[in-house]
Amino acid sequence: MTLKFPLFVLLFISTLASAQETMTVNGSKPFPATQEYTFICEKYAYTGETKVQVAKTEKGGILKLSIATANEKSRISGGVYVDLANGDVIPCVDKNVKESADGKTTSYYYFTPAEMAKLKKADIKGIRFIIVGGSNTFGNQTGYFTTVNKTAYFSTAFDTSKKSYDTAKEISVL
Repeated sequence: MTLKFPLFVLLFISTLASAQETMTVNGSKPFPATQEYTFICEKYAYTGETKVQVAKTEKGGILKLSIATANEKSRISGGVYVDLANGDVIPCVDKNVKESADGKTTSYYYFTPAEMAKLKKADIKGIRFIIVGGSNTFGNQTGYFTTVNKTAYFSTAFDTSKKSYDTAKEISVL
């Protein structure tokens, strides 16, 4: 009897630890997804951060790219390029699947099964994208940006810990 209770607690905790994130696109059914990563975008003066998430679908996968904007006219538009750590580049075509709410713009891009296989083998190094919007006084920053897989802006030379997210490992678990 005393062995069953700790075993039950261990199983319960392991179930909570492996709880998986989900992603919905415009009210669709939820897809299993990675955690939402915060990539660093140094050239984007408004926040300097981009939220990135990858989900698995029946026909491949989805990339969710979100960034805070200063006005509602600004949005991520056009194709994006996903740069992998092994030097591969995955171009994603804009299929005009977008959302804007709470001062953020979000765009969704779709991966084929072959592209998802590449994402399982190599970490995402960076994502290149374009922000467009109305040009007015005190408007949002627009142009071409690259967001990089870094966990923090600064670190010391003596810090030997890994400074990027293990995206390939999490995507392969999906």
